[in-house]
Amino acid sequence: MMLTVSIFLGALGLGALLWGLKTGLFDDPKKFLEAAQFDNDEDLKDAIELQKKKDDAKKKREKSYMPPD
Repeated sequence: MMLTVSIFLGALGLGALLWGLKTGLFDDPKKFLEAAQFDNDEDLKDAIELQKKKDDAKKKREKSYMPPD
């Protein structure tokens, strides 16, 4: 009985996914164009600084790690 229910739910999920693809539910052609159009140098610099902070924190964590005795 559980096998039948799981197959039914899987088929239902697959049907919903195919319906969404067919109707264009996941299409957003403007998203990437608008993101590139309204992006500026300050946003890029902020992203680089954030990545540097993450990398520094990761290195600091790795250096201060001491295994338990």
